[in-house]
Amino acid sequence: MKLERGLIQVYTGNGKGKTTASLGLALRATGRELKVCMIQFMKGGGPYGEQMAAEKLAPFLTIIQTGRPGWVNKDNPAQADKDLAAEALALASEKVCGGEYDLVILDEVNGAVSMGLLPVERLLELMAAKPQHVELVLTGRNAHEKVIEAADLVTEMREIKHYYKAGVDARVGIEK
Repeated sequence: MKLERGLIQVYTGNGKGKTTASLGLALRATGRELKVCMIQFMKGGGPYGEQMAAEKLAPFLTIIQTGRPGWVNKDNPAQADKDLAAEALALASEKVCGGEYDLVILDEVNGAVSMGLLPVERLLELMAAKPQHVELVLTGRNAHEKVIEAADLVTEMREIKHYYKAGVDARVGIEK
């Protein structure tokens, strides 16, 4: 099965659930034997539970981590983080335009743009180059207004209450 028409979806906002929503879409797509590739920007740590699940769903789901372990300094990102983000976007372009995948998810790419790791113009070029049959999903906080304008669907996750504020750390199997 191939998609007749692939669209561009954006999951953004300060609430929890952007990556999780994209993984739900990936699960649905793999159930229909569509090929899915998720490239995770700024997620060099791990392993995360979704990577372990991808191993079980291979060859339909591939997850590629990029970036260094730890947090990117959003006020003054290191050149190494910029270089790794540029490499990840080049890889994303290969996956989007290469013909192997039906759905490509660029996890946390909006954050990479908002932190200055990637110029928004490079992401917009990739969005414009997307083949008609490929669905493209962009996740992360602070989606750029030009990305929002170019997308077909934009969902904003809004935090109302979060257990992190009560001191609950990220839990294995739930957040990681």
